[in-house]
Amino acid sequence: MSGPRIRVGALVVNGGRILLVRHEKDGRAYWLLPGGGVEEGEQLEDAMRREFAEECGLAVRSLQGPIAMAETIPPADVPDGRHILHMIFALDPAPHGNEQPTSVDSAVLGHAFVDRSRLHELELRPPIHDFLVGYRPGDPFVSLGRMWIS
Repeated sequence: MSGPRIRVGALVVNGGRILLVRHEKDGRAYWLLPGGGVEEGEQLEDAMRREFAEECGLAVRSLQGPIAMAETIPPADVPDGRHILHMIFALDPAPHGNEQPTSVDSAVLGHAFVDRSRLHELELRPPIHDFLVGYRPGDPFVSLGRMWIS
């Protein structure tokens, strides 16, 4: 296993709903905050703006954070698992009228604004449901600890 991979994720809240992107692996759907991998030599904020544009087709008006961090570290019996450090930012997308998020990233299979009350119904990676339900702008930075989903 190589060293940890850094992933940035965008927390976008619109009227109590959280923007998520749908992915699928081995025929199993799951949801993520929009974002992706940080490239070598890239600043976190620059990576967040780039990844959000790729996954949602939207520019960023304002960016705060990181506001939280989580780690997914595979157990020893998962030989192909990846250690990922998730850096979460609060984003305010630039106004786009009635335009819906779109993606140029083939891994993104859909977008949804999900009501906070429904987040626990979804398979979310990493499993940061409680953080997303409770987060309020201005909350202090939080480390969400080690998480893993098989």
